[in-house]
Amino acid sequence: MTFFNTSASTSRAIALWLFACCAMVFVTLIIGGMTRLTHAGLSIVEWQPLVGALPPLNAADWQTLFAKYQLTPEFRLRNHDMDLAGFQYIFWWEWAHRLSGRLIGLVFFVPYVWFIVRGQLRGKLAWQVLGFFVLGGLQGAMGWYMVKSGLVDDPRVSS
Repeated sequence: MTFFNTSASTSRAIALWLFACCAMVFVTLIIGGMTRLTHAGLSIVEWQPLVGALPPLNAADWQTLFAKYQLTPEFRLRNHDMDLAGFQYIFWWEWAHRLSGRLIGLVFFVPYVWFIVRGQLRGKLAWQVLGFFVLGGLQGAMGWYMVKSGLVDDPRVSS
């Protein structure tokens, strides 16, 4: 039983795509570690999967986001002396972490559909690879839950 179209170039393209996805997961893991070490995970207080991909573009946007962050328990209990520059530092780590997650989803899903539609990825491997996509989505959902539950006075998770 073959999992790929018999073309060697197709097999190579699928392998390169999967290796690229693995590399992106590794980079996201590093960024996520820095996000955790800098306690930046709660710096973006809203979950906006599409619109939230854009960072603040001017001083007014920064002030608005910082004001929202100042209302959180994390700011009141841990970072009450943080200024805008400190907020920007932790913001960029969390923003990069979320952006990398979005990019992984895009870089994974679009070629997956392409290979499936062209009949180049099929059988058991197609389902296994789809399973990885589902696991990635579940990881994103867990991230959403951690942020949401960390923004209340009695958090269920630690930042």
